[in-house]
Amino acid sequence: MLTPKEALEQILAEATLADAREEVSLREACGRVLAVEVRSDVDLPPFEKSAMDGYAVRLADFTAGEGEVELELVGESKAGEPFTGSVADGQCVAIYTGAEAPAGCDAVVMIEKTRGEGGRVWISDTPGPRQNICARGEDLSDGQVVFEAGRRLRPVDLSVLAAVGCDPVPVFRRPRVAILTTGDELIAPSEVPGPGQIREGNTLHLAAMASAAGASVVQVARISDDVEVLAAAFEDALASCDALITTGGVSMGKYDLVGDALKRVGVEQIFHKIAIKPGKPVWFGRRADALVFGLPGNPVSCLVTHEVFVRPALARIGGCEAEVPERLAWGTWKGVETRSNPRQQNLPVRVEQSSEGCIELRSVEWNSSADVVALTTAEGLMVVSAGEKVRTGDVVRYRPLA
Repeated sequence: MLTPKEALEQILAEATLADAREEVSLREACGRVLAVEVRSDVDLPPFEKSAMDGYAVRLADFTAGEGEVELELVGESKAGEPFTGSVADGQCVAIYTGAEAPAGCDAVVMIEKTRGEGGRVWISDTPGPRQNICARGEDLSDGQVVFEAGRRLRPVDLSVLAAVGCDPVPVFRRPRVAILTTGDELIAPSEVPGPGQIREGNTLHLAAMASAAGASVVQVARISDDVEVLAAAFEDALASCDALITTGGVSMGKYDLVGDALKRVGVEQIFHKIAIKPGKPVWFGRRADALVFGLPGNPVSCLVTHEVFVRPALARIGGCEAEVPERLAWGTWKGVETRSNPRQQNLPVRVEQSSEGCIELRSVEWNSSADVVALTTAEGLMVVSAGEKVRTGDVVRYRPLA
């Protein structure tokens, strides 16, 4: 069997950027991946502006240790309506946060350090050079790179794009994902199970995880355990997706027909089985530009293998190379010594913070890779390398679960 590292390397070698692009409005751009480099078309701030409400003054009117200084108030500067007159010796201008600093003024004194009456202002603070004044272009200069291509846009990024006039926003098309599950025993969540039946839920968390990874889920369906029916469903899905994800039917049983059905429709098998626990029976292949992931049917196996293998592939297809690496954090194990296993283990854990601020990992009681209920109490999956044990107090890696 391939190690998880070897399997991921093979998957990423097959995952190529789906270079289709589109433009979306700024309001729709959060979570999308930039397809081009963005540069500023202005200086930010575009002028020298005040960082405070107060008075714009000339430093020449102040002498250190002089005490309170009396100045004549000759006008005001507010956002959108700057003061356009001149400021002579012994004069000042009322100014408000974000307003342009008047020519000749080289400091702003915050209003809390002043008192005013009848067109006169008394200032108790001796200001320093450029006090409370933001320089033109100190945040961004005209032509400066704001964001590189491949950045997944966060809410705060939208304000920056607005400031530099990037609307609409050029983005990569979302990877199109089809999710199909197999099993004659599966019924819809709204149905009442009969003998031998179980409500199907894998497609729900797979679709949610794919969407969180930036994909567009274009199809979700339950397919019966019949190789002809499976092949027809796979053929239909592959016609309109960048990645086909199946769950169930990839082990060695009589009704594990997914691999055969995929081969019937021309999908090339690249590997089958990975030395990971849970999740060993993963099947991976491709047809033309479409990647195909056959994930195990047990819910925990399904979740683990999507996080470790599918999510990075979707990130690469979608143009977000920064999200390709494994998402791993570090914590201190506070449970009992683990058993070694010839496969990499991914054990559900609670993630807690100690009184000293350190991350601690504690075990979650669970029964097997089918125990999705127990997984809802976990915040992470502790990664134990093949053939190794983890002892209390060891610092180990874990996969955070969103």
